[in-house]
Order: sequence, then C-alpha cells, then structure tokens
Amino acid sequence: MRYLSTLLLEVTVSHFHSQLIRSSLILLILCSLTQTARSEESKETAEEKQARIQKMEKIADYALVPPQLNTSPLPEYDYDKLDYGMTIGIARTPQGRIWACWVAGGDSPEAYFVLASSDDQGETWSKPRLVLDSHDPSLPLPRSILVGNLWTDPLGRLWLLFDQSMNMFDGRAGMWTAVCENPDDETPVWSEPRRIWHGVTLNKPTVLSSGEWMLPISLDQRGGFGPFQGCFSELDPLRGANVFVSTDQGQTWERRGKATFPNPDWHEHMIIERKDSSLWMLARTAKGIMESTSTDGGRNWTAPVDSSIRQPNARFHIRRLASGRLLLIKHGDRIDEHQGRVQLSAWLSDDDGANWSGGLVLDERKGISYPDGFQAPDGTIFISYDRNRSTDGEILLARFTEEDILARKFAGPHSRPKILISRPLAPRKP
Repeated sequence: MRYLSTLLLEVTVSHFHSQLIRSSLILLILCSLTQTARSEESKETAEEKQARIQKMEKIADYALVPPQLNTSPLPEYDYDKLDYGMTIGIARTPQGRIWACWVAGGDSPEAYFVLASSDDQGETWSKPRLVLDSHDPSLPLPRSILVGNLWTDPLGRLWLLFDQSMNMFDGRAGMWTAVCENPDDETPVWSEPRRIWHGVTLNKPTVLSSGEWMLPISLDQRGGFGPFQGCFSELDPLRGANVFVSTDQGQTWERRGKATFPNPDWHEHMIIERKDSSLWMLARTAKGIMESTSTDGGRNWTAPVDSSIRQPNARFHIRRLASGRLLLIKHGDRIDEHQGRVQLSAWLSDDDGANWSGGLVLDERKGISYPDGFQAPDGTIFISYDRNRSTDGEILLARFTEEDILARKFAGPHSRPKILISRPLAPRKP
C-alpha cells in the first residue's frame, strides 16, 4: 500500500510526453489501491464470521416475540402523525364493511401497519382503527412489520396477515396472523397474533376445490440483508415461493412444496386453481412475472418460465371471479407491454389465462403500485393501490364491474375511479 501510494505521487508530478500513458497509469494505480483497501476491509476469519452470525441470530430472535394489536390508536396514529403510505390489502366482511390496511413509517425498517374501515362501499373512511407497530426503542435494531394482507375466509372471519422481522429482513422473519370473528361490529375483537412459519406473504390464500386453503409464503432466496447476511443458513433448502395448506379451516397450516425462481424480488406469488385442477403460480422477479405449474396439489412445481404477461418489477393481482373468469390487475394498457409503474389496468380471461380481454385503465398516472382487491356478492370489483408513497402517500380505491373492464370505461352506475382511502398529513421526513 505504501509503495503504491508513493508511486502514484511520483506519477502525478512527473512530466510524461503522452497524456494517454499518464492517464492510463494513474487509473491503473487507483484501481489497485481501491481493490487492496477493499480486500483489507472485507477480511473476516471463519471464527469472526461465526461469532457475528451467532450474535445477529440472537438479535433476530426479538422478531419471535408476538406483537401487540393497538385497537385504540388515536390520537397517536391519526393522519396528522402519519407521513407515508404503501397499500397492503383490502377485504369485505359478510355485512358489507370494507377494511383496508397500509404501511406507515416507510418501505424500510421503520414500517408498521395501519387499518381503517368503510361502511358505505368505500366512499368515506374511518380514522385509523387498528395499528400494528412492534418498534421498541430498547431493541438493538428496528423491528418492522412490512408486508401482509387482509382476507375474509369462507366462514366470514377477517384475517390480518403480516410479517415481522428485525430490520428489513433478518434472514428468517416470520409470517403471522390475527383473526377477527366479528369484523362488522362496532368493537371488533382480534385474536392474539400467531406465527405460522418463517418468511413473509403479500397475497391472499386461495380456497381450492378440495376445500383446502392454500397460503403463499415467501422465504427470500437471497438470505439475510445487511448485518444479517449469512444468518439462518439451515433454512437455505426451504428458501423460495412456498405454499402452505390448511385442511381444518386455518387452525393448522402445513408446508406442502415450493417453486424456486431466478432473480426473485420477494416473490409476491399468487396461486390460481385452473379448471383442469392444476395450480398456476405467478411470481414477481427482477425481470417481470414468471410462472410455474403444479399438477399434484402444490407438492411439486415445474421449472419457472417467463409469463406472456408483461409487467415491471412490481406487485400484480390475479383472482378467480364468481363468473368463472380470471381477473388480472397489472401495469400497462396492453397485456404484452408496460411503461413502468403507470397505467394500472384491469383484464379478464375466459380460458384460464391463455387470452385476455378488456384493459380498463384504473389510474393513468405515474407512481401507482401494489394492487389488491376482492369481488362483492353483487359482482362489483374493488381494487386498492397506492400513489407516490414517499410524497403524496395516497391509498386509493377503484370500484368497477366486469362489464366496465370489457367496455374499457367506468360505465356502471356505482363505478368510480380514484376514491381516496387515506392520505398522510404529517410533514415528510427529510
């Protein structure tokens, strides 16, 4: 290192006849200096690495502590205290109440959940009614609740699905649930949170024709982030887009199988049962949507292939409608094209995804993402999404019908785009 530094000084003050030679030599020496410094900084003995991993895995155990549900979050978590909004999910309860959930704090280790409700088809919304914030200043690192969803099961119970991890991802995290059996009441009562498994989920379960409930759980293939790199290597064989199944209406869940995708980005996988009883898995990857198929109930999955649905590296939404059609929400006004996180659009398929019709643009603006939704008993479709998370932080709702999708316009008497669910009012963090 000392020799190279001296040489660099000599080269810099020397008079070369060729500017090209001087520039090339200086560049070469600078690269050597940088590589040497990086090598010295990155040296870590096997013993040091093992000690670091053991320390971080003990810190990760704080994510195993059940969080507390705050059912009286005001005024601490009122809109004037919130400065960020990323949508998580939306669901309708048996008597017609709509619940929406979004992330506050940031798409970061500062993340936590906020829930509000509507009793007039999404036209107006309550102030925050439930908050799930597991941060604790006494912890050595932030403990975040970053992704999840809302789902009303066939029994009419409302499920809050969420992950809990130290920092963004500690290499294990954990997929948790809390269930409300009276979500239409004035004072809903939630069960104590229960940890299902490792990993995270961002999409609703699928009820199969067998009566089984299939839950997608992603155990990130990239391992722990930042200081948690290398942690929980014993879970490496289980990393991927896992599927869990319940045969007892959610009392217990059993891991059935997984698909492994190249360049995954949180997977965010969704499961469709096709009319031939095969299972179709779509997942988010760095290059867009990829897909895999299972013909044995999710135990084994085919090698992933690129989907014909063109989508940016962003969440999408696909579900079976009461009509038997598939509903797809994606970016772009064409199935085989997109321009990034813009032009959120709705599509229908009569043949299990082989062909798509419609293309109703729900929101043409930039900075829109993360659709989730449901279909009401009268056939109306509700889709939530977010806009400009770090600035406007809006959580929005589109309400429409299958006929609207095919006509490519909001034509129904109750159809309406860009309904506001929430907007944070606190000053943005610098």
